Amino acid sequence: MTQAKIIKVDPLNIKEDYVHQAAHILRAGGLVIIPTETVYGLAADMLNKKAVERLYEIKQRPKDKQFSVAISQKDKIEDFARKIPLSAYKVIDKFWPGPLTIILEGIKGSSIGLRMPDNEIALRIIAATNDPIVLPSANLYDKPAPISFTDALADLGSLVDLAIDAGPTKLGVESSIVDLRGEEIQFLRIGAISQDEIDKVIKKKNILFICTGNSCRSVMAEALLRKMMQEQNRRDVEVSSAGIMMISGLSVSQGTRDVLAREGIDVSGRISQRVTKEMIKKSDLVLVMERMHEDAILRIAPEVRNRVFLLKEFAKISDKNLDILDPIGKPLEFYEKTILCIKEALERVSKLI
Repeated sequence: MTQAKIIKVDPLNIKEDYVHQAAHILRAGGLVIIPTETVYGLAADMLNKKAVERLYEIKQRPKDKQFSVAISQKDKIEDFARKIPLSAYKVIDKFWPGPLTIILEGIKGSSIGLRMPDNEIALRIIAATNDPIVLPSANLYDKPAPISFTDALADLGSLVDLAIDAGPTKLGVESSIVDLRGEEIQFLRIGAISQDEIDKVIKKKNILFICTGNSCRSVMAEALLRKMMQEQNRRDVEVSSAGIMMISGLSVSQGTRDVLAREGIDVSGRISQRVTKEMIKKSDLVLVMERMHEDAILRIAPEVRNRVFLLKEFAKISDKNLDILDPIGKPLEFYEKTILCIKEALERVSKLI
C-alpha cells in the first residue's frame, strides 16, 4: 500500500489551504491523522458509514466500542445529546477546549462521547468539515496512543489518506473520560485532568445574578455574596453577574460604587457583561431582580426554570412587589435602600447554598 500524503503544519502559522484539503478528504470518506493537544487522532466523517467501517477495520477495534465525537464549539453538544445535566455544562465551561471527554445520552437514546480538543489545527479542520467527526487516537487497538507524529505514522501511515505533522503533542497524555448520564459520576479514564479537579468543578455551586444592564443591582448582589462567602471561607461557591441588555462593557454606576465602598468593597474596575446561554446553563441558582429578567432568562434557556428565582423572594418582605427596582438615575438614598434589600435577601441565600 502507498504511504499517506504528509503535510507538515506550523501550529503558529496554519495555512487554510491545508485545513480545507483535510476537510475535503474527510467529506469524501477519507481518513486523516490530525494532531490534538493530547495525542494524535485519526479522523473520519461520522455520517459516512464506509469511512467509519474502514476506521474500525484499520484500528482493529471491536464494533461494540463507539468512537467519540470531536466538536469545534461548546454549544454543539446539544446537536448530539439530550437530557444534558448541569454537571456537563460546568465541566465544559471549565475544561473545554481541553483534554476531557464526556459521555452523555445521545439524541437517539444511546450514549455518546464528546470532546472539544484544545488544538487550533484540529478545531479548524472540524469546523471546515461541517459534518460531525469521530476522532479516536491514531493507533491500533490496545496499543499506546501516539504522542508524536512518528508514532502515529508507524502503524497507520500506509492505511490513511492524509497525515498532518504538527510536531509533538502539547500534553502527551490521553484525555480524561467521565460518564455524566447517571446521578453518580463515573470516571472511566483518568488522563490529563485529575479526578479531584473534575470533582471540584462539579461540586462547586455557581450563583448567577441578573439585572438589566449589570451596572447596579446585580453587581451589588455579586459583590456582597462574594464577600459573605469569603468571610465564611466558602471555596465551593462561585459568584457572577450579568445583564440582559444587548451591550457590554459599561462601568459600574457611581451610586453602586458609593454604597459598596461603605461595605469595604471596591468595584471601580468592574465592567458589565451580557448574559449568555452558557452562563445560565452552568449555574446552580439564577437570582434575578425583576420578573422581566426571569422571563428573559427563560426565553434563552427554558430548561433552567426550576433554578431561577426573584432575589426578593428570599427577603423578609412587607409588600407584594417582588421586584427590586432599578436605582439607575435615582438619588443615593434609593441606592442605599436597594442595597439594604439585596443584603437582607442574601443573608438567607448564604445560609441555603
